[in-house]
Amino acid sequence: MNGMTVSASVVVHDSPKEELCSLLDSLSASAIDRVWVVYNGPDADFFHELRHRLASFPKEVTVVRTENNGYGAGHNVAIREAMAAGSRYHLVVNPDVCWQGDVATPIVSCFGSHPEAGIISPLIRYPDGRLQYNARLLPSPADLLVRRLVPGFLRKRHDRRYLLQDLDPSEPVNAPYLLGCFMFFRMEALREAGLFDERFFMYPEDIDITRRLHRRWQTLRLPVATVIHTHRRASVKSLRMLRVHLINMLRYFRKWGFLRDPERRLFNREVRGRLRGRIRGGRGGRRR
Repeated sequence: MNGMTVSASVVVHDSPKEELCSLLDSLSASAIDRVWVVYNGPDADFFHELRHRLASFPKEVTVVRTENNGYGAGHNVAIREAMAAGSRYHLVVNPDVCWQGDVATPIVSCFGSHPEAGIISPLIRYPDGRLQYNARLLPSPADLLVRRLVPGFLRKRHDRRYLLQDLDPSEPVNAPYLLGCFMFFRMEALREAGLFDERFFMYPEDIDITRRLHRRWQTLRLPVATVIHTHRRASVKSLRMLRVHLINMLRYFRKWGFLRDPERRLFNREVRGRLRGRIRGGRGGRRR
């Protein structure tokens, strides 16, 4: 294992089997040396079925069963083992993500040409082809309230700003918040900034880890590959998951600041400044 370069982990709880199979097919087609599947669900039969299914997986695979301590905690189990095994780059991916071909090779190549990059995320699309805005500003409590309480047709101006919707998707962007469904990490950066904060059961762990890395590293969305994310938005459809979302966002704002968060203001202002002149359809056109 000393020669392992690229690893990946997926945390499975109650994911539909067909989605998980699509992800595993995608992982098997990519230049990834070893995959960790962390199962934190309650179904022992499903866990044994998962181990049996992965016995013929074409990559080296480790299946781990853990307590359900949250999304970040599950990935941390795999990341620590991957670090100990010598992995240089690690992909954190959701079970509801899939892609065609090998996405690892072009992204790892980008790490070579961007030595300042701590995270690289590709373009992410819904199954119907619409773009998901995975590069974002750091949210404030007001952003959370607007996106939860204001109907979509009334918050278009807000979303354009917060989700950087006017940025041409062919342009790279160094954003302080990258959506956590597909995050390719440089292990050196994770060793420096720390792993997922396990105080967050789920939802804001991707915001937290991106902004910590953004202090010293670039956190990039690059249009070098495209993946598909179903994005079920469970907290929109389930009152229980909405409660989980709100509780964990409160924990996030307690950590970083509700109204007063100087780093949030600085990072967001820097992003808007860098993008001025590169905005699609903006005054003066795109900078060349």
